[in-house]
Amino acid sequence: MAAYLACDVGQSSTRMRFVSDAGVTEVTGGGVRTDAPLTEQWVSILTPALTEHAELGVDSIAMGSSGNERETAHGLLDALAHLGIHKVVLAHDSITSYLGALGLGEGCVIAAGTGTICLAVGPRESARVDGWGYLMGDAGSAFWIGRYGLEAALRGYDGRRQMTALTRAMAEEYPELETAYLDLQADPDRVARVAAFAAKVDNLAASDRVAGNIVDKAAAHLSEAVQAAIRRVHLNGPHPPRVAAIGGVFSSSRIVNRFTDFLCLQWPSFALTEPEGVGIDGAERMLTLPADHPLFAKLSVAER
Repeated sequence: MAAYLACDVGQSSTRMRFVSDAGVTEVTGGGVRTDAPLTEQWVSILTPALTEHAELGVDSIAMGSSGNERETAHGLLDALAHLGIHKVVLAHDSITSYLGALGLGEGCVIAAGTGTICLAVGPRESARVDGWGYLMGDAGSAFWIGRYGLEAALRGYDGRRQMTALTRAMAEEYPELETAYLDLQADPDRVARVAAFAAKVDNLAASDRVAGNIVDKAAAHLSEAVQAAIRRVHLNGPHPPRVAAIGGVFSSSRIVNRFTDFLCLQWPSFALTEPEGVGIDGAERMLTLPADHPLFAKLSVAER
């Protein structure tokens, strides 16, 4: 295969891997805002990297990106054709996360960071569960945990529910609790700020009943997503499927343990599968993905 560029585009940063006869070179770039058109953002990230490494002769790009629902490979190829690009393979980053973690085999990958998305692959089909954004979905995500943690903190402050250490934890970040909602509403980084509060909820889960309930419910939502995805691709037989759990939410040992316990109710011998790799590894695998693979139809491919 000629020289190519594999990309894993996130909201905070972009990881790029150049592969050629000269070897492998990795660089990083900025992230994307998923509430704005993506193609222009991708071009602004890729153009400097492609120009700097023009001597490698890259002619193909494989990329997974956060927020990629409407954009196609054709638009990106048109924008980069002057740089010698002849082929673009584009996908939602749930695809590259899956291929990176489990390769071409069957199973399920659930990614829980600021948001949540779950993808399962069976013998003939794939199924996506959640990933519907912080306004309508992302159950069990860091945003979900942080949002319910802040709500519980204010309920305790109001006297509507039992007192919780979350109120004091919130006051450490928002000294004026009665105007905290105004500060958040005006902050363009409000989603990240709410998600960041999830770490405080998790830290208090062992000692505070309210925080513990929120974390346990998050684990239940995450396991529910896996069970739904597995059921839709017909892998819900007596033998436990391969399931990989990735993302910052799963750095919580309590969530991992509760999540595993819930899945053990259906498959008593269930154990998590260690991911083989990460999203950029999955981007590379898209370039050689067989046409009969269940995920192939999810790719946007453009060539000239």
